[in-house]
Amino acid sequence: MDVSVLGLGQMGTAIAERLIRAGHQVSVWNRSKGKADSLVVEGAFELAAAHQAWDRSDVCITMVADSQALADIALAPGGGIAHTASGKGKTLIDMSTVSAEVSREVADAAAGAGVEYLRAPVSGNPGVVRAGNLTIIASGEDAVFTSVESLLRDIGPQVFYAGEGDAARIIKLALNLMVAGTAELLAECVALAESHDVRRDKLLEVVAASAVASPLVKYKIGPLLADDYTSTFSSRLMHKDLDLVLGAAAAGGVPMPVTGVVHQLLQACISTGLGELDFMSLLVRLQRESGQTSV
Repeated sequence: MDVSVLGLGQMGTAIAERLIRAGHQVSVWNRSKGKADSLVVEGAFELAAAHQAWDRSDVCITMVADSQALADIALAPGGGIAHTASGKGKTLIDMSTVSAEVSREVADAAAGAGVEYLRAPVSGNPGVVRAGNLTIIASGEDAVFTSVESLLRDIGPQVFYAGEGDAARIIKLALNLMVAGTAELLAECVALAESHDVRRDKLLEVVAASAVASPLVKYKIGPLLADDYTSTFSSRLMHKDLDLVLGAAAAGGVPMPVTGVVHQLLQACISTGLGELDFMSLLVRLQRESGQTSV
């Protein structure tokens, strides 16, 4: 299949790699230059502008940092990919984590141009993508999902159809509030134990074998043992996602007391220079506040 990938951050690059290696003809674009170089070496074609995706591809995947970035690509007057496709048979798949409001604007623009639109946010990080374990949650018209399901499975095998509209957006936000909350609890667990001279490796050995273990917790054990906060998903991006969670909660009239606190703690991480570290910088913040040695 001819497919374009727009947005070559860590996730977009990993997705493009998967598609190339699955045998698809892949075109790529990124707002800043240089990000496509490694993909071109693997056989991708670099686009000069986002809207050129439709000249080469019937399916266009966007994977961008936030709602504004999606709006800039999809809705820009005269060049937005949601309304510049010529003719029928084009499908736009957005895999970013963005607000339902912007997603609906994109959906309206796409419908006006005869472009099919699928929301397909993901749960995972670049390593998970490359390992072939990415989870994809899709929503939109059932027929559109069916037409691209095999393409999505070439990116990640765990593909769930959530129904019509922006259901996938809400599920993704619900997942991320769980991820952020779990990270803060894990950080507090480690900080408490170490304040009483419990060795981190002994603590995490027990945690990994206990009822509170989860794939997320187990995934974070290796980096925690190494005191490695290299970003798989930054504190800044997690804070952005919790902005979206709290906005959706307000729209639904649902109080989010724990999520609200974690949102504030992530803001504290950002304000103290930890924003580009992994979201487990929540532990670094605790260590600093308690006077424990940290990065």
